[in-house]
Amino acid sequence: MSPRPIQIVEVGPRDGLQNEKAVLDPATRAELVLKLEAAGARRIEAVSFVHPRLVPQMAGAEDVMAALPAAPGRSRIGLVLNGKGYDRALGTGVDEVNVSLSVTDGFGLKNQGLAVRDQVAMLSEILARRHNSDGADTPVPALSATLSCVWGCPFDGEVPVTQVTDLVGELAALGVVEIGLADTIGVGDPWSVTRKIEAARAAAPDATLRLHFHDTRNTGVANAFAAVEAGVDVLDASVGGIGGCPFAPGATGNVATEDLVYMLERAGYATGYDLDALIATARWIGDRIGRPTPSALSRAGGWPKA
Repeated sequence: MSPRPIQIVEVGPRDGLQNEKAVLDPATRAELVLKLEAAGARRIEAVSFVHPRLVPQMAGAEDVMAALPAAPGRSRIGLVLNGKGYDRALGTGVDEVNVSLSVTDGFGLKNQGLAVRDQVAMLSEILARRHNSDGADTPVPALSATLSCVWGCPFDGEVPVTQVTDLVGELAALGVVEIGLADTIGVGDPWSVTRKIEAARAAAPDATLRLHFHDTRNTGVANAFAAVEAGVDVLDASVGGIGGCPFAPGATGNVATEDLVYMLERAGYATGYDLDALIATARWIGDRIGRPTPSALSRAGGWPKA
């Protein structure tokens, strides 16, 4: 029997860099994308179409995309927060658009300037425009949506299961086929992860669930394990464990791609990544941001040693 594949969506060039003090130029960010693809990343959040005044680390998204050669079999994803960001994404070569929404008003107002209902209306408008673009000469990128603060909000506190599942069901009804559940501030635990995955699957049985964990409180890999055990096949991770949200106080890095790959490959799952190349890339980006990356594997290396 072939090993069960787990798709790891690399988010380092976007979520990884957006909260770093160092502001890297578009050429360096494009180089990071290419290094990650050479290490095995097949889907990668390459850019974010946000206002450079609010997130200067993500300035020049168009320049990053222009610097990336075509890569058949790879998918470069652009994150958008609103219709303006979506328009910018359409003007580049992104293969996918990921629309970010929040399950809480508190975070939505800080991150996007929109309450939850207004965020859903914004997504509905984007989906309506996509529907009207069917048959156009220019292909429309694939679309997914990610819900932030599923396990807790820095402004509104605990988030009930029903608050999440109501939105998940609504997004599925709108036609979103991949729905991300994000622990934006790293407050989840494996048992609550299992509960919310089961509830989300019941609310949207035909949608693909994509899980996004932060390791703020050292539970990220355990939460990823719980997600895989619950049947999830798509996980986000960031090379080196860098990242965080500039609008979420105290949010630190994502689950490290190399740490996650190590755990999964040791257990017999297939990720398609080259662990040594990932570790080398984690150390490379640490040099570029001026600090060692926090991942365990970038310090200790893999096992067994060659």
